[in-house]
Amino acid sequence: MTISRMTIAGVAALSLTAIAAYPALAQEKLVTTDAAVRTILAFKVSDAAVHALLPTGWQSSPFNAGPSKDANVTVTFVHPVVAQGPDGQPQDLTEIAAITLMAKRTGTDAAVPLVFAGFASKPSYVPGPYGAFEIGKANVEQNVHTDPTGTTTVHESWEFTGDNAKSIQLDLQYVRGPAVRGRTEARPHSAKTPDFYRIYRIEQASDVVRSAATGVDRIQKIAFKVTGQPFAQLFDGTEQLISVTSLPFFTRQVSLPSNGTE
Repeated sequence: MTISRMTIAGVAALSLTAIAAYPALAQEKLVTTDAAVRTILAFKVSDAAVHALLPTGWQSSPFNAGPSKDANVTVTFVHPVVAQGPDGQPQDLTEIAAITLMAKRTGTDAAVPLVFAGFASKPSYVPGPYGAFEIGKANVEQNVHTDPTGTTTVHESWEFTGDNAKSIQLDLQYVRGPAVRGRTEARPHSAKTPDFYRIYRIEQASDVVRSAATGVDRIQKIAFKVTGQPFAQLFDGTEQLISVTSLPFFTRQVSLPSNGTE
């Protein structure tokens, strides 16, 4: 695996900023603080396919605005840089490919990501806090090249291979654009036990390299492939790729609500 040293240094530095920016609330339980490089694909998948996988009392709720407008499924690829427990001690670094369903409880308006399935490269993160991950051997590469004109081209290769011919693969090349730095909060839920969720306080720099909603497209090549169940239930060839977002800097503080346990 190769990855830009400047990217790693930048993420690590930004992680310290994020730690200071988001002090843990007294009624929450801090779980981890980490930093990573991420790539997110957002798809529009048939409502029937998503509905079949949702827990009882939930319904599909696609993004209604922004670069991922109309997407109802995301695939997030994670290359970790640093992870610390609440005591400041290092934690395992785990490559992840996570599939989430955008959904909401029936009768409510708040859409949240439901972590549905995916791979983790370390046994210590299987099945993970969301009960969703299986072990997958990870082969990850990112090459960053800047030419004399100042144009930066990024090539990424992600491959996760599990048992029974299951896999998630992405081969992506794009021209890097100006990233937008911002803060946000997310509360991903588990698709298996939807009452469980974690609280993410995030600082990130995002580069939307393709968006069907906004007309942005700096991708030079892309190949995405999944094999095996349950992945193929969603990606049967009819899915539409809505957006691709690179997060060269991504830091987060992860907490549980006061009554939450993992």
